[in-house]
Amino acid sequence: MVFKRLLGSLGVGAPTVDTVLDPGPVRPGATLTGQVRLRGGQADFDVSHVTLELVAGVEAEHEGGESEGLVAFERVTVGGGFRLAAGEAHDVPFGVALPWETPVTELHGQSLGIVLGVRTELAVAGARDAGDLDPLAVAPLPAQEAVLEALGQLGFGFRSADLEYGHIGGTGQRLPFYQEIELTPPPQYAHLANEIELTFLAGPAGMEVVLEADKRGGLFAPGHDALTRFSVGHHEERDWNATVEEWIRGLLESRPAYGHDAYGHAAYGDHGHGGQHHEGHHRSGPGVGTAVAAGAAGLAVGVAGGMVAAEVVDEVGDFFEGDEEEDEG
Repeated sequence: MVFKRLLGSLGVGAPTVDTVLDPGPVRPGATLTGQVRLRGGQADFDVSHVTLELVAGVEAEHEGGESEGLVAFERVTVGGGFRLAAGEAHDVPFGVALPWETPVTELHGQSLGIVLGVRTELAVAGARDAGDLDPLAVAPLPAQEAVLEALGQLGFGFRSADLEYGHIGGTGQRLPFYQEIELTPPPQYAHLANEIELTFLAGPAGMEVVLEADKRGGLFAPGHDALTRFSVGHHEERDWNATVEEWIRGLLESRPAYGHDAYGHAAYGDHGHGGQHHEGHHRSGPGVGTAVAAGAAGLAVGVAGGMVAAEVVDEVGDFFEGDEEEDEG
C-alpha cells in the first residue's frame, strides 16, 4: 500500500512508500522478507531511516472495563542514511525475524480472525511518518499444527481466537500478550466443560502448550476453571491424537494438585471462579474480529509494558480499512 499520508506530513511532492511482503504466510521464529519501495518526490530528500514495526490487535482489561488496541511487539530498522533523488526509484530489501511467540493468524488458509500487521515508518528531512499497515499472515509451527489437527480429530470445534494483554503465570512467556484459541468440546466432554482455551508459547528450544477448561458444575459443586500446561519439541514424532486426548482427560476428569503432570512437566491445578492464573487478566469473551465460521483452523475436519514503541488505537478490528479510508480523505 502506498503511504498517501506522506503528502500531508512531509509536504506536497514528498516521496511515496510501498511495502511489499513476499507472498505466503510466515511461521513464528522464521524470517519475514520483502521490500520497501521508495519513489522520490519532486525534490531530493535525505532518508535517515526506514523502520518496520510489527503490530497486533490486543484486548486489555482494566478498572474501566475492557478495551481493544494496537500494540507494537517488534521494531527493526531496515535501511537509511541515503539521499533519495527526485523521481528516483529505490528499493530496500529486508529480512525481519519474527518473535517465536508471534500469534498464528491462519491454518490451511482459514483465517482465525487475529489482527496482525506490518507498519513502515519513514524518516525524511527531519520528519517521521508512519504510514498504512500491511496485513501479516502467520502459519502455525509443525507442533502447533499437530495439536490443532489432533483436537479436530477428537471432535473439538473452533469457536474464536483473540489476543489478550497480560502474562500467564509460571510460563516462559516473553511478549506482553498471548493468544487464546477457544474451542467447543465434543459430545463426550460437553457435560464436563463449556469450552477449552488453548495457548501456544513457542521458543527456540520448543513450545509450551497451555490448556484451560471452563468446567461445568455439578449438583453439589460449582463450576470452576482448570489449567494445565505441557512442553513439546518443535519436531517431535508421537501419536498426537493419543497425546492430546490424554491431556484433555487429565484436565477435565481429575483435580491435579500443583506439581507435575504425567509427562514430568510442571502442571497447574483447578481454580475456583475468580481465581487469576493470567497476571492482570481474567477470562473474557471473543475480541477483535474473532467471530469466524465454525470449523475454521482445520478443526472441523479432524497497554504497554516493556514493549517497543507501544501504541493503542481505537477500533482495531477495522484498522486496515480505517487507514485506507483516512488516506483517501
